Amino acid sequence: MKKVFPLSQDDKLALLYRVEPGCLGPTGDRLVDDFCEFARVKLQSLDCEYLTCQFVPRRDKTSSEMQYSIADKKLNHLQAEKYLALFGVSLDEFEDRLNDSLTALINDFMGR
Repeated sequence: MKKVFPLSQDDKLALLYRVEPGCLGPTGDRLVDDFCEFARVKLQSLDCEYLTCQFVPRRDKTSSEMQYSIADKKLNHLQAEKYLALFGVSLDEFEDRLNDSLTALINDFMGR
C-alpha cells in the first residue's frame, strides 16, 4: 500500500476497543457507556490518517479487548502489525501509547 493520504474509511485500520467496566471502579457498569463516549471524543484524532477507533463496553468476557479490521474484515495481531508497519508505526508501541492515554482518560473522567 502506498502512503497516500487521505485514505478512505475502508482503507483505514479500524480498532474496536472493548473497555472493561471494572477499570472504572465498583460502579463501572453504570459509567462505562459514558466513558466510552468520553474516550471517543478525546481520542478521535489518534493516528487518524490511517486508523479509526471505536470504544464500547466489554460486557461479554469472551470477546477480545481489542479487535482490528479493515473494510469489516477482521485482522489478527500480525496482520494489523504489518498494516501499521506500512506507515512506520509499531503496533506494540501504538497499543502501549493507547493504553497510557486511556489510563490518563480514566483518571480525568473519574476526577470530573
